[in-house]
Formats: sequence, C-alpha cells, structure tokens
Amino acid sequence: MPHQRTYSAKAKDIKREWHVIDVSGKVLGRAATQIATLLKGKHKPMYTPSIDTGDHVVVINAAKVRVTGNKASAKMYYRHPNAGFPGALKSTNFATLQQRHPEDIILNAVRRMLPRNALGRQMMTKLRVYADDKHLHTAQKPAAKQIDA
Repeated sequence: MPHQRTYSAKAKDIKREWHVIDVSGKVLGRAATQIATLLKGKHKPMYTPSIDTGDHVVVINAAKVRVTGNKASAKMYYRHPNAGFPGALKSTNFATLQQRHPEDIILNAVRRMLPRNALGRQMMTKLRVYADDKHLHTAQKPAAKQIDA
C-alpha cells in the first residue's frame, strides 16, 4: 500500500473568492468566528495552517451588530494612543464605540481570532468592514454569504 502524503497548498493553487456578510442583528462573537474561518481558509479542503488560503470578506451593517447580556455597557475596549507614556491608557465601552466607530468592533473581534504574526496580519488585509449597507466592492462580484450567528 503506497504511503499517503500530506497535501500542502501552493500559492498558484489558491483561488480566492469574495463574500459579503450582513451582520445586522447577529451576535458579535459568533459572527466574528465565521468571518475568521473564511479569512483563514478553513472552509476549504486545501487548508494549510502555514499558508494564507482564505477568501476576501466584506462585512456590511457593522453598526447593527449586537452583544448578549449586559456587554453593551460592561464590555470595555482599551488602547494606548501615546504608547510608552504612563497613564496613557484610554478605555471605551461597547455602546460608545458602536456609535463612534462601529467598524472597529468587528475588526477587533476578528483580529484577535487570527494568528498573532505576519500571517495573521496578511489575513486581516482581506477584511473590509462598513458601518452601513453600502460597500465599494461590487466590481469583485462578491457572493452573499449567510452566517448562522
């Protein structure tokens, strides 16, 4: 019986598709895991952990994403705008960030589900997030993708 070799995806074999995901009324974490799966390429049989085999994802209606429980007031986002200086920590809760920069909520959730290295940063370049239902990627003919979140 011949020995089966493990398949490893090559750059020329990767076919990238475009997906549009509407997250209005969807739960943030459940939507983010499915977006991260598409960006990684884990939905494809050719998935290779060390190679970016994922697709492009356009997320619309980011301002209408929801969270469960009391996270709307209790969930905090932290940043260091003046990194390196003591006392520079800034914090914002979910409800405030949803009003000011709703795209950042999706970007933060998905970024933290991807690898923390150059591969993860490369995967993040394939994610586009829009607060409302208008996007700039109709020329790419993205397929509408239903997520069960």
